[in-house]
Amino acid sequence: MKRIVYILFLISSVAEAQCAMCRAVLESEEGQVAAKGINNGIVYLMIIPYLLIGLVGYFIYRNKKKSSTAKS
Repeated sequence: MKRIVYILFLISSVAEAQCAMCRAVLESEEGQVAAKGINNGIVYLMIIPYLLIGLVGYFIYRNKKKSSTAKS
């Protein structure tokens, strides 16, 4: 399972996502500094739920593993 996660991190590409209004406003800007900042903000906001779900899953796994070793 760990190998799959590592492989996904290695082959993942840069995500660039914007809503239509943000894209229209930011494309007209020179230098694209604000557009890069908006893209980074979107990615950070997208990562948080996955991290939380991963943490909850880890704690559930750890508790189940701990309880199964206590029964043995």
